[in-house]
Amino acid sequence: MANTDSASGLESFRSEARAWIAENFPSSLKGRAAELALAHNAAKIAPDFAVWRKRVADKGWGAPTWPLEYGGAGLTLAHGRIIQQEMLAAGAFSPMGEGLGLTMVGPTILEVGTDDQRRRHLAPIARGEQIWCLGYSEPNAGSDLVALQTRCEDRGDHWEVNGQKTWTSGANYADWCGALVRTDPAAAKHEGISFVLIPMHQPGVETRPIALIGGTSSFCETFFNAARVEKTDMLGPINQGWGVGKRLLQHERASQMGEGVLNQVKPVPLPEIARSYVDVDADGRLADKDLRARLSQHLLRARAHELTLARVTAETKGNSASNAASMLKNSASEIAQTRAELVIEIMGSRGLGWESEGFAEAEIQAMRTMLASKAMSIYGGTAEVQNNIIAKRILELPEMTSSS
Repeated sequence: MANTDSASGLESFRSEARAWIAENFPSSLKGRAAELALAHNAAKIAPDFAVWRKRVADKGWGAPTWPLEYGGAGLTLAHGRIIQQEMLAAGAFSPMGEGLGLTMVGPTILEVGTDDQRRRHLAPIARGEQIWCLGYSEPNAGSDLVALQTRCEDRGDHWEVNGQKTWTSGANYADWCGALVRTDPAAAKHEGISFVLIPMHQPGVETRPIALIGGTSSFCETFFNAARVEKTDMLGPINQGWGVGKRLLQHERASQMGEGVLNQVKPVPLPEIARSYVDVDADGRLADKDLRARLSQHLLRARAHELTLARVTAETKGNSASNAASMLKNSASEIAQTRAELVIEIMGSRGLGWESEGFAEAEIQAMRTMLASKAMSIYGGTAEVQNNIIAKRILELPEMTSSS
């Protein structure tokens, strides 16, 4: 396939991608992206999942923009977006799981890791064979992450980690954890932190799932009790992990604003949902003028977000892990939350179901989605933290000073 960002080159690639997906995507998996989003159990639910994952991995489309030697396809971000669009259009999806490795840890290893770390981790991540979680927040270190206390001590031939992390997404099935740990308690808070890669399948690691209001347990408490980390598994220099950790968070925000993720689910258009539940007038428009106006405003804001995302990506030459990611992360959160609330409003009492047989599956999921969406303005850095980043690093506003 041609790897050029010219208009003709991209259109040619789109045609080839569409044809490849049509030929290789198993029809038994169509429309099942949400159900099969977790790579750790998908093959048990759908036997064709393993076939699809191997085909995507062999194509390099698990991480299409990564270099060939690390399991990618060496494509540009524009090509990656086309793959995503064509998969969505075909009811297909990336079979590589929820992708903390793909969207956060992998890009960070690609940038700052050693050759050995890239060799051991990137190709398995790209192929969906290595699942990652992140050890950032602690019971007493959330938005004030620099207050973390998980200790990492030198034991001669290895590092020993002791402490607790919380809100570790997918820790109960992850193979590895990328964690911020304190390696020098005597140093200034930012300067005594390192970033380590911790193997999860060892006696010194315990995970406990946390039940969430949306009915899932995707987060865990994670306990490290003399967990072993090899000397070759420190990412970046010792005591300089804060910079590595911040860089990873930029990749996280970029992924949350829609870049780099192929396992998204194409949502049912809001107007289509509305026409199924709300009366229409003689012209086929929603009879509720206020709802119609708010729905239109939401669709316009969503479209503006998409266009701004495309512009920022173009301006940063495909490196979407920039300060602008904070702005777009907040925008994406607001759009997703507004959509979820509109769906509940449109469905009325039908959107209040939880598990009764009297409700359709889409109606039950609407409430769970709305509840889960509330976390979007908290995880990955709260909306307030993102606003501070925007104010300081994009708008370059002066620091506030207290009046005398």
